[in-house]
Amino acid sequence: MEAVIKIGGQARCQEIDLREVPREATEEERAAFFRVVSTTLTPEQITRIISPEQTYPRQDYVLAVHWHPEQVTMDLVDKRLDALYPHRQGELVIPTQHNVLLRRGDYSGVEVDCYSRGFNRKVQLLMHFKDIDMERAEVLLCMLKHTFKYRSSQLFEYLNTLVEPAFEDRLQDAAAQTNTDEDIVGFVRIQAQKLKDLLLENEETVSDEAIKNKLVRNFFDTLRERYHDRLIDKAQVFLKAVKEIVKRHFSLDYFYRASEVIEEARSLGAGIVIPHPEQFWPILLADYDVDGIEVWNPQSQQYTEFLINVVNRRNRMGWHGKRPILIFMGDDCHLSEKLKKPSEQDPDKARREVGLQPAWDDYAIRKSLIINGVNRKKVIEEYRARLA
Repeated sequence: MEAVIKIGGQARCQEIDLREVPREATEEERAAFFRVVSTTLTPEQITRIISPEQTYPRQDYVLAVHWHPEQVTMDLVDKRLDALYPHRQGELVIPTQHNVLLRRGDYSGVEVDCYSRGFNRKVQLLMHFKDIDMERAEVLLCMLKHTFKYRSSQLFEYLNTLVEPAFEDRLQDAAAQTNTDEDIVGFVRIQAQKLKDLLLENEETVSDEAIKNKLVRNFFDTLRERYHDRLIDKAQVFLKAVKEIVKRHFSLDYFYRASEVIEEARSLGAGIVIPHPEQFWPILLADYDVDGIEVWNPQSQQYTEFLINVVNRRNRMGWHGKRPILIFMGDDCHLSEKLKKPSEQDPDKARREVGLQPAWDDYAIRKSLIINGVNRKKVIEEYRARLA
């Protein structure tokens, strides 16, 4: 499929001949589309969930308050946890789906997208509840439903950016950032148009849970069977750059303010934690009414020791009264990644596990934790008490 062509006297490698790429979705691509939007698990996917490749029999306590079950049911989550941590003595494991309140046992949780007006940026908050009264939570549930629907609309802005001439400048920007040639851009646009057409054609049957940005990545990964890996890898790099540009331009006007969400959640007895500290530095300065912050996350590992010391210094100074800020670590595991074939998994995301936060056992970080009397068992007990 590769050929050497010359442009301006210089030879370069042509990844694909666009004349050979069908403009309409093939039967193979239609089947791939329905596969990636399906929320029904196959026997093979169930086996992948309940039989993790690695286990952690020496981990005594499991603290997981930032993870995403997605289409994996709680009974399968429980089986995976039993396999991962067969000798655990205690746990606090609360799901935090994006903008959807989910329950596991006595506890419910959600990760909420909202707007920090003081810093003019989107932020996220983790909210956890024990025995939440769903009737009293009607306002919060409506807020979450609105946020979920608006956040899902970003997928169509993403697809429109890829296929509509009006967004040509965004594509040029992404191509320049990633050194993507016009053949790859052309291939991406053709396939993105097919994906958009399939979505619109089947909008009545596609689950709301499937309407997410990751649908684009997942659909392109299925094309590896037809096109070579190097082409799809380059397409994915370009797609990621476009997605980040879309996120930067996505309007914040329709998100609820963080203070509004916190006030409503607190009225229902919620515990609140700030995730992704490295990405959301401003929110750490806003002095919101929260119970804790993540000092470590698979995407935020650089300032863990610094954040531990900042939290403990603020607690010693009594900035938060009788309720000190608690230290959390977030595995940010997305279980849908475990459902994919190994060849289609993102290696960084595939390594994440519910309750697996290696920083707790890192010698340098552990030294800071011990000095300040912090460990998983104590955080579990304190947070349980607050939620009760």
